Amino acid sequence: MLEAYKEEFLGNSIQFVLLDKEGRVRDSDNTCISFVKGDSIKEFHPFFESLDAVALDEKEEFTFNCVHLEGDEGTLIADLVLKKNEEGYLLILYDLTQHYEEYQTVAQARNESIIQEQLIALKNSELEERERFKNRFIRNFSHEIRNPLTSIMSITQVLAQTDLNEEQRRMVRFLTESNTNLRLLLEDILSISMIASGKLALNEKDFELNDLLELIRFTYSTKAKEAGLSFRVSVDDKIPGVVIGDRLRLYQVLTNLLDNALKYTQTGTITFKVSLNQIRANRANVRFLVADTGRGIPEDKLATVFDSFSQLEESDRQKGAGLGLSIVKGLLELMDSEIRVNSVSHEGSEFFFDINLKTPLPSSLHEPEAAHKIPAKFAKKGFKKDKYRILLVEDDVMIQTVLFKFLSNTDKFYIELVSDGAKVMEEVINTPYDLIILDINIPNITGDQIARLIRDFPFKGIKDIPIIGVTGTLFEEDLKRFKEAGINSIIPKPFSQEELLKRVFKHIK
Repeated sequence: MLEAYKEEFLGNSIQFVLLDKEGRVRDSDNTCISFVKGDSIKEFHPFFESLDAVALDEKEEFTFNCVHLEGDEGTLIADLVLKKNEEGYLLILYDLTQHYEEYQTVAQARNESIIQEQLIALKNSELEERERFKNRFIRNFSHEIRNPLTSIMSITQVLAQTDLNEEQRRMVRFLTESNTNLRLLLEDILSISMIASGKLALNEKDFELNDLLELIRFTYSTKAKEAGLSFRVSVDDKIPGVVIGDRLRLYQVLTNLLDNALKYTQTGTITFKVSLNQIRANRANVRFLVADTGRGIPEDKLATVFDSFSQLEESDRQKGAGLGLSIVKGLLELMDSEIRVNSVSHEGSEFFFDINLKTPLPSSLHEPEAAHKIPAKFAKKGFKKDKYRILLVEDDVMIQTVLFKFLSNTDKFYIELVSDGAKVMEEVINTPYDLIILDINIPNITGDQIARLIRDFPFKGIKDIPIIGVTGTLFEEDLKRFKEAGINSIIPKPFSQEELLKRVFKHIK
């Protein structure tokens, strides 16, 4: 039985051919290829021309692998063994066509897999490089635009405090509104970049949720009235008064949703609803909902409305850059929440999300921050000196003018100006300053390097001088570096007079 199987399977894949010394066929079992006695094997295939070289070699046996030959049923791939004998040669042909084809298939699949992995790695590298380029561009763009924007906003604010007629005041109001919109757009672009690069961190602290909701009610009641719309607010009376969370980012989410509703609603009502889902284990799950009676969103657009720079129609370009909903989506994902939308074309839309806000224990409660409240008069603070000496380190002439104007209006400061970072140490050694206002990107030496030098100085009167940094660079790693350098507070450009004075009066003694 075993011999029969051997004859059946091996017999079909092995062929023996006897050749004379000239390469003519003496005998063949023709298992794989049919040879006629007397035919020259050299004429059958060019490969066998190598017999002449074999004849001159002293070796008695030769092996050739993966030789392609024409068989009775087409091309076959064989391993050949050639043995010398007294009459000529014994040619043993092993038909390994299936083996080589399977090996080739496996090898090709492996090579394609390697190539695909390399293509993916190359694509990822390209995407990473694009992301780095985008972030560098946004960082540089943000910094470069903040200086002129700071000058424009500040000069507009100073201008608004002068004697103007009604027409001039109306123009200043328009200019102020345009400046605010430009600032918000700049912050939106920066937020998009920070979210995408994973560099936006939440700053959670306790705050008055009711105060935040009241601010939104007041702001958007006015905006809706100006647009000829009705604004309805519904707040669940079970909502906790004080919660722990990132107030700024929550405010950014809600205002983007409300601004989006205002943008796409021509007539009717905008509804802002806040309801409590549940409170459990010092966590309040709150639902925020913004609904409008605007044009609605077509079903085929629902999947793209949260993409950056997305607009429903080309004509909407005049209404904004299309960043609001993308920022909402990114910020809510950062806060472990998700934005959802229901919409009917030509009838309206509603956007809503559920978010967990921590509720502080009674023992941990302290006076929460109300970011929107600005002291009416800074002069009410008790001062130890009639006037304080400030060193202003700034190279931009426009920003110098603005800072001088903001500070001199209080009549509380002597101001010295340095426009070269290399001269700062000379100034602080020779003159006792109460405060330093420092542009981070000063020429010759960076602001954080100056701060480190001051903090490392051996004399307490110098090393303890409060430092306020002014910068257009707001990435998380930059802010961390500024703090580690010993800068007490950072004011982002553009800033208002109130923002500047609030920081200054906070740090003077």
